[in-house]
Amino acid sequence: MAIPPLVAPGPELTVEQKGRYARHILLPDIGLEGQQRLSNARVLVVGAGGLGSPALMYLAAAGVGTIGVVDDDVVDASNLQRQVVHGVADVGRRKTESAAETVAAINPLVTVVRHDLRLTSENALEVLADYDVVLDGADNFATRYLVNDACVLLGLPHVWGSIYRFDGQVSVWFAGYGPCYRCVFPEPPPPDAVPSCATGGVLGVLCAAVGSVQVAEAVKLIVGRGETLVGRLLVHDAMRQTWDSLTVRANPDCPVCGESPTITALVDYEEFCGTAGAVVVEGEPSERAATPAFAEVSATELADLLAARERGETRFELVDVREPGERAIVSIPGARAVHLDEFRSGTVADELPRDIPVVVHCKSGARSAEAAGLLAATGRDDVSNLTGGVLAWVRDVDPSLPVY
Repeated sequence: MAIPPLVAPGPELTVEQKGRYARHILLPDIGLEGQQRLSNARVLVVGAGGLGSPALMYLAAAGVGTIGVVDDDVVDASNLQRQVVHGVADVGRRKTESAAETVAAINPLVTVVRHDLRLTSENALEVLADYDVVLDGADNFATRYLVNDACVLLGLPHVWGSIYRFDGQVSVWFAGYGPCYRCVFPEPPPPDAVPSCATGGVLGVLCAAVGSVQVAEAVKLIVGRGETLVGRLLVHDAMRQTWDSLTVRANPDCPVCGESPTITALVDYEEFCGTAGAVVVEGEPSERAATPAFAEVSATELADLLAARERGETRFELVDVREPGERAIVSIPGARAVHLDEFRSGTVADELPRDIPVVVHCKSGARSAEAAGLLAATGRDDVSNLTGGVLAWVRDVDPSLPVY
């Protein structure tokens, strides 16, 4: 769908700007006026991660005058496989700081506004209200619904992207012109139903493919030319190298943008998505009972137990509930692989020995806590969870092992 220009043209371009953006200006659908609109535009990028990285860099190269970036995280070495706005020297730094430096190196003529925070119902409207377009690179459902609702309430276009393993999706949600995110995805999936990139993995270059499409959509919205993805959902399969376009429509009964909206203010999105009160470590949400019916064991305590088991002084079963790809990166010696789904289905109860204790672990302790709780619910009182998971093992027992 074609949309009128979102941004008025800014001041006349300088000689330096004309030279820098000449290849844009030569395009009939952009020209001098379109570039002036870009220079006058304000775009907010939510997340300086996989999707935010290429988006920030191409927005800067395109000459978008003001680029905001929201992120409260720091750069980790495992980010570098896909988050190309950061480098090795940035590990441990705030992502917004690293991203701002990269943007300035690409184009010192643009302004970067850092928002070193996590978007919440309390601050989202204030942050988003200062921008013309919101480019959403969030990696969790609570933030996606929050950004959507804030954009609807503020009348802003929401350029959304999502990636998982080898698949990507892109659309532009813009109430009044087409559907919002809630129209197409009215309910979030159950917690743990969709693994995060931290547990399921992602093809690094997929971020560039999807993020660059998001920037193209933002540019078209700003200059008011071309057919945008409003009313369409673009689906990419990198393994088959296909792009499919699906028609999506506004829902007249949508609670936020419908004919009689029931959501007129931002709500508690953690509660809405079922992650309130959950343990969340490294992108692994998992519901925990208030008083878990299992014990916790530290990494150093587990190391002592394994040494005692090796000497024949004790017996116990160490169970790893992670995905096969995770175990290929790093594993605790002597662990038995049992997928979390087997705990959820109840089939594991008969597979594990009942005459010796069981210690369950995962990457961070969240998924294994769910597994331990499910196993304890079968009547066992000898179940323990490794606090902090493999990450704690590497940190406290064997720092020579890789982390992910």
